[in-house]
Amino acid sequence: MRTEITGAKRLVVKIGSSSLTDREGHLDPARIETLAAELASLQARDKRLVLVTSGAIAAALGPLGLPARPRDLETQQAAAAVGQGILIRRYAEAFAAHHQMVAQVLLTAGDLQDGRSYRNALNTISRLFRLGVIPVINENDTVATGEIRFGDNDRLAALTAHLVRADALVILSDVDGLYTAHPAEPGARLIPRVRDFTELVADTSRVGSRVGTGGMRTKVEAARIATSGGVSVVLAHADQLLAALEGEEVGTLFEAAGRRRPRRLLWLAHAAEVSGELRIDAGAARAVGKGHASLLAVGIDDVTGDFEAGDPVDITGPGGTLLARGLVDCSATELRRRMGLGGLAVHRDLMIGIH
Repeated sequence: MRTEITGAKRLVVKIGSSSLTDREGHLDPARIETLAAELASLQARDKRLVLVTSGAIAAALGPLGLPARPRDLETQQAAAAVGQGILIRRYAEAFAAHHQMVAQVLLTAGDLQDGRSYRNALNTISRLFRLGVIPVINENDTVATGEIRFGDNDRLAALTAHLVRADALVILSDVDGLYTAHPAEPGARLIPRVRDFTELVADTSRVGSRVGTGGMRTKVEAARIATSGGVSVVLAHADQLLAALEGEEVGTLFEAAGRRRPRRLLWLAHAAEVSGELRIDAGAARAVGKGHASLLAVGIDDVTGDFEAGDPVDITGPGGTLLARGLVDCSATELRRRMGLGGLAVHRDLMIGIH
């Protein structure tokens, strides 16, 4: 039994478009009803749940008479505007059959990149938890542009798991786990457990479905983000949700790596939009490597970007290797003036190693 999953009290469940649609790519109400029944039963057992769902654009294909997922951003956003209402209505009706209320939360990557809106999202979801309401989160495709998109809901789910301090993340897909090769190839084997991403040998070339945007590569990356913050991850087929949460050996389990970090560090590492780069000398790089939580301006060789005090920046070594990320203590203009004069360049309590 996977005790790290069975003991989880706070869960994020992500489901993709391919697991919510029929063969024609249209939203399948029966699949939503099944998912709602399973999640409502978990909520009734004092679990705190967040559902990260795709499917808004797929929900609009039929009503708009579109033969397939549109390719251009303008039509995608229009379809999402139509489909978001349809999708949340389906969820609300399906959960209501089990006396469970849900709430729609639409986010863009920009919402989680900004510290203030990050806290606002956390406060809203925390209040919904206390009210006994299940948050249903989706990317706000109607306003997101290329620069502020998550790109897929797998990454959104991983960042949400950090946001709500989840114990486990379950990524539901149309495949039953991660394989050593494409599942259709002879000899391909399911990988039941991943302990170390550096030793992972697997095929991640499988692309997303015709109604979705993600693929196996995005799911593995989401698992890497989530596990780096102490969140266990299970990748399984949509039909295996309850089996996965009951600790059965289904799908692929990605073990949580290391201790859980403060939210602000996880935000800095995975969600914050970086505004510049500080290239440091060999001595400063050694200090950072030893875990020093501050950086002096005297150790900086070069500054790129136009940032203000409090903005996130990358810290790189002499060879350009990314060493850490932190919040700067002053603007780029002021930092260039300070270089060689000493004084803090990065806030002591918000620096994080990136490995």
